[in-house]
Amino acid sequence: MAVVSIEERRAEVWDRLRGVIDPELDESVVDLGFVTQVDVEAGEKVRVGFRLPTYWCAANFSYLMADDMRHAIGALPWVGEVEVTIGEHMYAEKINEGLKRGLSFAEAFGDEADDDLGALRRTFLVKAFQRRQSALLDHLVAAGFSAAQLVELSLKELSAADLDDTGSALRRRYFERRGVVGEADAGRAFVDTEGDRLQAETLGVYMRAMRRVGVNAEFNGALCRGLLRERFGLDAPEA
Repeated sequence: MAVVSIEERRAEVWDRLRGVIDPELDESVVDLGFVTQVDVEAGEKVRVGFRLPTYWCAANFSYLMADDMRHAIGALPWVGEVEVTIGEHMYAEKINEGLKRGLSFAEAFGDEADDDLGALRRTFLVKAFQRRQSALLDHLVAAGFSAAQLVELSLKELSAADLDDTGSALRRRYFERRGVVGEADAGRAFVDTEGDRLQAETLGVYMRAMRRVGVNAEFNGALCRGLLRERFGLDAPEA
């Protein structure tokens, strides 16, 4: 049996963390610069440290992200224990203790918790669906698809469509969130957040509304990166 080095296992953990998405910004926590430390101890215990742009980022949002990291790493077959800790946060002690004990957000925060994380997670997933759908629809319109074609397009037809590299990447990302919405018209490629089919005559209005979701997310992403750079004295990324 081949011996796996600690560095190889650290690389595996980093790969898992790249798949953990900031739920509000719909971007990788690694790409955003949130993860500060990854250590593998005794071959099976993993310690991860992370930070957020501000000291007062919402507790439920912070807990949700930390819990996603913990579950992503814990899915690796060789991992026996995962410790995820948040630093420099107003609720760091309570969040870290809750994670260490394997508590839900409601259990960790008690009366301070408005609710558990299910509704919050759902809200962010729907926004990600809208943002990814908007990007793909814009690309398809630019590629020559008409409104009538798009509203009639099935998932099977969209899967088989001959798209360029950008379109293929946008399609893949959209498919990752397509199942978030209801299944009222499960075979249809493009539906609204209730799972109902879109209409050709109102598609333009619908797409403009979806673009606003994307613009808001892009603004928030730029703001978060700027706050993170200023707070921790990081260099701005090269263009």
